[in-house]
Amino acid sequence: MSLDLETLNAFISANGPTARVVITAHKGSTPRETGASMLVSAETISGTIGGGTLEYQAIEDARALLAEGTSHRAFKHPLGPALGQCCGGSVDLLIERFTKAPLSGRPYARSLSDTPQPLSITRLLSQARQGSPIRPTLTDGWFIEPPTFPATPVWIWGAGHVGRALATALSELPFNVTWVDDAPERFPSKIPANANRLIAASMPDAAKHSPAEAHHIVLTYSHALDLALTHALLQRPHASIGLIGSATKKARFLKRLHAAGLSPATTAKLVCPIGHRALGKEPAAIALGVAFGLLETTRAGQKPASAGKTEGNVA
Repeated sequence: MSLDLETLNAFISANGPTARVVITAHKGSTPRETGASMLVSAETISGTIGGGTLEYQAIEDARALLAEGTSHRAFKHPLGPALGQCCGGSVDLLIERFTKAPLSGRPYARSLSDTPQPLSITRLLSQARQGSPIRPTLTDGWFIEPPTFPATPVWIWGAGHVGRALATALSELPFNVTWVDDAPERFPSKIPANANRLIAASMPDAAKHSPAEAHHIVLTYSHALDLALTHALLQRPHASIGLIGSATKKARFLKRLHAAGLSPATTAKLVCPIGHRALGKEPAAIALGVAFGLLETTRAGQKPASAGKTEGNVA
């Protein structure tokens, strides 16, 4: 993740003074990684650092900081019995108060302890000026983040074979990926740099954290979970929703979604199957077709030509 200046400015404009909560470091098993962030105002939140007690406590701390007018505060949280979370790792959080976003176009480095800029940060800034990418880094009492420029949000729901293939296919493309599953062991040990892992005990409940402009690809391990997720996502603003499966699966889902109260107009844009029939049914082939469709959609501003022309990818 990076510091999304556009989103921060828009949130401040809509909600006033804003506290940004960012994970500056993580160890062991954690719901989100370093760089994941959320925005908090007196009445509104946007984004997530993983949910649960950790997030609830962070929101309380952020609103207390806003009320006090304090500039920033750092916290360290072990994700064990104290927070009622079973991940077993730990996260370092930084909460900062903003009334306007930092200057754009360059990495944002700041001290957490009022110490002079260390050589490690100077080197990272120099590397950035020379064109080398940097990642969010906590070092020598300073935290540095690269600025981000608008990237299309894609939420991948499921970390099975096709989810992994899709995350890989999107790894070098202009997408900001949120990768969701309910079990940490389903994820690979390393995930792409443009992806952020989100472990959600209830994946349909996590849908409320997704931005209105997000594209969704639903491909979990369970048909029942696919249905619950599709139902939740269709009731939220979205750019598109793709569902892994077959024409038969789509017909069955539509029947159940309509019986649950969703109108045909609401479900009309659901894309199922996903991918491209001519490429085959292997996970990498499905992922390639989905990636092509997302690129075609976002760059041309229209529905991909392949959408709806595939059949029987993975039921």
